[in-house]
Amino acid sequence: MEEAQRLILERVQALPAERVPIEVAAGRVLAEPAAAVVDLPSFASSAMDGFALRAADTPGTLPVVARITAGRPAERELGAGESMAIATGGVVPDGADAVIPIEYVVDNGNTLEVAEPASPGANVRPRGGDVRAGETVLEAGVDLGPAQLGALAAAGVAEVACGTQPRAAVLATGTELRRPGEPLGPGEVYEANGLILASQLASAGARVERLAAVADDEDAHREALARGLEHDLLVTSGGVSVGPHDLVRRIEAEVGVEEVFWRVAVKPGKPVSFGVRGSTLVFGLPGNPVSSLVGFELFVRPAVLALQGHGDPMPRFESGRIGADAKLNPHRDQLVRARTRPSDDGALVLDPLGGQESHMIVRAAGANALVHLLRGEGQLMAGAPVRYLRLG
Repeated sequence: MEEAQRLILERVQALPAERVPIEVAAGRVLAEPAAAVVDLPSFASSAMDGFALRAADTPGTLPVVARITAGRPAERELGAGESMAIATGGVVPDGADAVIPIEYVVDNGNTLEVAEPASPGANVRPRGGDVRAGETVLEAGVDLGPAQLGALAAAGVAEVACGTQPRAAVLATGTELRRPGEPLGPGEVYEANGLILASQLASAGARVERLAAVADDEDAHREALARGLEHDLLVTSGGVSVGPHDLVRRIEAEVGVEEVFWRVAVKPGKPVSFGVRGSTLVFGLPGNPVSSLVGFELFVRPAVLALQGHGDPMPRFESGRIGADAKLNPHRDQLVRARTRPSDDGALVLDPLGGQESHMIVRAAGANALVHLLRGEGQLMAGAPVRYLRLG
């Protein structure tokens, strides 16, 4: 598995960056470091509703000479022995070095009684305490989620350089395939892989074209593959094994695809293939729906992220404990569908689901994790540490 991932990433050339307004940058990958336009905060501000004053004047009784609201600074400097009421986020006036919370004082309207001494700097957010103008807010390769976009907006950044979203084509193959809603004839099945893969590609940041499924016909394959190869990424489903109707790899070779590898020691998903034509990445995933879904997470998603310049495109495995005995495969690593649950000691437990066969997509729909079982002999006992990959 790791060797296949390495061979894929070695052949990925990140797409050029493009400028994107932050309002539409959610889910994108930052291609260049983004620097703050202003100090954040851009002025010393109050962290509390209370009173701005000089710590040296406390404890004591002070006149309240002004009331400061957010966005409306005081009209003058705070003098010795004075206080000013201030709202959270308000500009701390020159001359003040502390804010005392309203619940710690007695407000008599025009005077303020402070019973305890205040500390210099208390409840004051200093100018530039979060970031200074010109300093880096986010490094290149970062996913732009809500917190990241909020940081950029607060620092005055209006647009950012993002990795271009890859253009991806999805092609399902097989004479037996029919669209949901159509009547099924003998030996026919509803086509689900195209929808699975299109959804996964979109979640990874790609712009997806879902090509019409093609029958097991050489000319139909050749035409559809030619269209798919016009994209940055082509993902096919089915037709990559060794049967007489498995045409994908042979036709791809005829149209100039250089095959980098075929078959990986994983279960499900052994017959996955990967190749390139020019800068286009070409993935052939098996026709069984679960094999296709798992193959995407292990091999295709990292490529889609790397095309966008992601700093860490590899699958993000986490640690947990297996919830039941699991038989190991001596020849292949396994990705076992499981549900997570917390244990009494706070560790995350992963309970394998029944029905692990690669055609059982309905059973797989109940999983929220893939447990990585290394190849080996015998069994992995319940409670043993494992790595897992979140789904959904």
